Amino acid sequence: MIHSSELTNNPDAVYAQPNRTYDRTPRRGKHKIFIGMAPGVGKTFRMLEEGHRLKSEGIDVVMGLLETHGRKETAAKGEGLEVVPRKQMLRGGKVLTEMDSEAVIERRPQLALIDELAHTNIPGSLREKRYQDVEEILNAGIDVFSTLNIQHIESLNDLVARITGVVVRERVPDRVLEDADEIVVVDVTPETLEERLLEGKIYAPEKIEQSLENFFQRRHLIALRELALREVADNVEDDAATLKGQSCNIHERVLVCISTYPNSLQLLRRGGRIASYMNAPFYAVFVNDPDRFLTKAEILHVETCEKLCQEFKGQFLRVNGTNIAKAISEVAKQYRITQIVIGESQQSRWRLLLRGSLTQQLVRSLKHVDLHIIATEKSGLSN
Repeated sequence: MIHSSELTNNPDAVYAQPNRTYDRTPRRGKHKIFIGMAPGVGKTFRMLEEGHRLKSEGIDVVMGLLETHGRKETAAKGEGLEVVPRKQMLRGGKVLTEMDSEAVIERRPQLALIDELAHTNIPGSLREKRYQDVEEILNAGIDVFSTLNIQHIESLNDLVARITGVVVRERVPDRVLEDADEIVVVDVTPETLEERLLEGKIYAPEKIEQSLENFFQRRHLIALRELALREVADNVEDDAATLKGQSCNIHERVLVCISTYPNSLQLLRRGGRIASYMNAPFYAVFVNDPDRFLTKAEILHVETCEKLCQEFKGQFLRVNGTNIAKAISEVAKQYRITQIVIGESQQSRWRLLLRGSLTQQLVRSLKHVDLHIIATEKSGLSN
């Protein structure tokens, strides 16, 4: 099963009219990343399949770097593609090899296939990391297809370590994925991956048992798979929001509206539970009217709300504004909120008739957000 982000700048669009002589120097190359939950899901195989397809359509494709890890099927799939020879380097009396990115740039293909984006180059190389080599190739106007495992993303490093007990040393900055033109998740079930491992299609026989007891435990694979699928879902959501000029939410996000009323603590607890049920990011917002000074009791109350929000692993937001509904709406749009928790209006009936309730104003301005109105008793602090 393949999941792909939908972008207007799809790399395949570059090849709609094959022309080996066109000048691509005015533009940066397009970058397509094949990402998966673990080694062996088929990222390299998928990349090679697309490389062969584009070559058959007349595109000038070269293999910048292929890592087969002894997998016969992968090596066979790479046959028939032009390979840029690796650079040989003498280190510690041994001849080691790395991708020759300068040779790739000099060759100037339309598309370069480059395996293992997170790889660390041999000490003494021109650049420390392979993703940096890829950036140079992209800057030269050459399109790149590359592969990456989810555990190599910098921002997920701590989470992956908690899940698997393994601290991944080779990491790729999040900006590399953010700058990519397309991200494709190559997805298989944990059961399928375990079968491939037992059949010797991922590691050598002597490594199979150790892998099953450590990184390839079923619970680890399930969690890593979810991370990989969420990554591409986030990518699709961000792109859709950019292209449509409006929020297009895939994941739930919960926002609690805090005021100086004591019932704000009740709202926070309810919002925290909702966020927990939905496994959703949690936010709380307090709109401060710059024309109104808070009493000491009110300041202490808001600080208490902030601490409670943090206990729920939420993000507490303070914004200034004289129009509370407008300020909340702007926060909701900025953070792509899908669920808002607010308290029952405690304004007088005359004020409600003249200005309308906060709920009514939010309903008018936020068409695709669910509102949770929590009934509370009136209390001493003013709004």
